[in-house]
Amino acid sequence: MHLKDREHYSQSTFIDMKKIIFLMIAVFATTTAFTPGVESNGIEQQAFEDGEWFKFRIHYGVFNASYAEMKIDKARLKGKPVYHIKGKGKSTGLLHLFFKVDDKYETYIDRETVKPYRFIRKIDEGGHTKDIQIDFDHEAGTALVNDKKHNEKTTVDIKPSTQDMMSAFYHLRNMVDIETIKAGDEFTLPMFFDKENFDFKLKYLGEEVLKTKFGNVASLKFRPYVQSGRVFKEEESLTVWISKDQNKMPLKIKAKLAVGSLTADLEAFKGLKHSFQVIADK
Repeated sequence: MHLKDREHYSQSTFIDMKKIIFLMIAVFATTTAFTPGVESNGIEQQAFEDGEWFKFRIHYGVFNASYAEMKIDKARLKGKPVYHIKGKGKSTGLLHLFFKVDDKYETYIDRETVKPYRFIRKIDEGGHTKDIQIDFDHEAGTALVNDKKHNEKTTVDIKPSTQDMMSAFYHLRNMVDIETIKAGDEFTLPMFFDKENFDFKLKYLGEEVLKTKFGNVASLKFRPYVQSGRVFKEEESLTVWISKDQNKMPLKIKAKLAVGSLTADLEAFKGLKHSFQVIADK
């Protein structure tokens, strides 16, 4: 690779990769159907439990660019029983040589309702750093945003049933009905990130038998809508597959980027609450 090409590759692609690692969590957090105002029906009906862990391998073109992990542990926050969920993304290989990424995300959710109480984003992306903590008060309808790096605190109004980027993944896994969802159904989820409310929209495309490293798996296929421009080639650039079982776990994501394409695959998992099955080859 020539020096000029390397510089262009770094600036136009790897700077966008810092957004991609974040979007991995965002997309995995929004790949199931959502019914506004509906809360979890209790721990027994949940799709997950303490000890669940996922690891995803992310490829940019032919390069092994990074990985992302998500893990659940039981904890207490201000006396309340919660699940403490940690997510992290880290660059590897060629990307790590000239654009290092080390991102950490955390959320504390109610064990029964799965409402978020606290969200933490601590990142280092090529020297660009952020350290933000968001505390949610659902009764008051507010979020306290603590920018620790700049020592600034801001209170922002939030919408009912608002989720953060990580809590949404677990909340929605409880809400999806794999038996009644129909191809063409569209869904909207109220979310809050940094200091902004926004609606994340997606469309259900139908069922597909997906080839994975674990074997062929029955899956549900979704199309999240994203903003076209610097990162994504067009509004319908993302496709996401989740398992068609009671786990509803993310299996794969494909993205057409403004420069190149990205693929992320589930590489490893443990601690599933429900059984995971593959389809035997005929």
